[in-house]
Amino acid sequence: MTSAPSVVPLNIAITTGEPAGVGPELTAAALAGAAAHWPGVKFTVLGDAGLLAQRARAVGVDWAALRAAGHVAVSSRLLAAPSHPGQLDAANGRYVLGLLDDAIDGALAGVFDAIVTAPLQKSTINDAGVPFTGHTEYLAERTGTARVVMMLAGTGARPLRVALATTHLPLKDVPAALSIDGLVETIAIIDRDLRRDFGLPVPRILVTGLNPHAGENGYLGREEIDVISPALARAAQGGIDARGPYPADTLFQPRYLNDADCVLAMFHDQGLPVLKFATFGEGVNITLGLPIIRTSVDHGTALDLAGTGRADAGSMIAALDTAVTMARNRRAA
Repeated sequence: MTSAPSVVPLNIAITTGEPAGVGPELTAAALAGAAAHWPGVKFTVLGDAGLLAQRARAVGVDWAALRAAGHVAVSSRLLAAPSHPGQLDAANGRYVLGLLDDAIDGALAGVFDAIVTAPLQKSTINDAGVPFTGHTEYLAERTGTARVVMMLAGTGARPLRVALATTHLPLKDVPAALSIDGLVETIAIIDRDLRRDFGLPVPRILVTGLNPHAGENGYLGREEIDVISPALARAAQGGIDARGPYPADTLFQPRYLNDADCVLAMFHDQGLPVLKFATFGEGVNITLGLPIIRTSVDHGTALDLAGTGRADAGSMIAALDTAVTMARNRRAA
């Protein structure tokens, strides 16, 4: 009688982000119940080992015992300079970027099944002499991905998901950044990843207009007529259920969202204020279109809370949950 083949546990990497922020302690707090909450999953925490142990104490987590249990490992990278809660130091900017590089390299090599990123401080990396726009853009560059899509999601049986056609652009630059080809590609990425990584057989995507009242038939702008509607028609020809353009001021209500799997908004502050109002503290930032899985928290470094033990780990737990679900679905595909 032959024994059943052993199942290799998922290995999820966590980058602990800005050392002066809440990332290290939120990681420890979220992993405190790892064995019970995520059985069969291994978490590799990337960060300075001494810093992690120190911040774990701030949230009452026995870091040594957690590691000894075997569900949590540490891939240590030394800080460039001592870090104190709430006090940014540009000397550690390259340390933060190094954590991200280690995670990306490991995921591309198949060592990690997914990456979960704690918040970082963009200014610290730029002050260290490295031009840096954000996690999303850096992940795209490092993985050689021509187009990625930022999607934030709530949790629950029917989560609200909002993806963005453009991300960190000044509002005046958004219209010129929208194109038929670009929107078709964005919609195709959303459709593919919702099928593969979220187990949705036929995702329904609702698409906003750019202008007030979705352009009012051209009286308030022509982007809906000249760009968005033609992109939706092409997506439909490819078998994608994408509908719109809808006025953004009326789309975010249950009678539309109850039957939707994702909303595609045209710019950052069109869709995310609604999502963050509904889910803040339990939301997840997901980068679609990458060859690797990446999720993150829905908040920043919270320097004022760092080291106090008062920061809420809800979004980090949600990000870990989502990464595990996506990795399981992708492995099964």
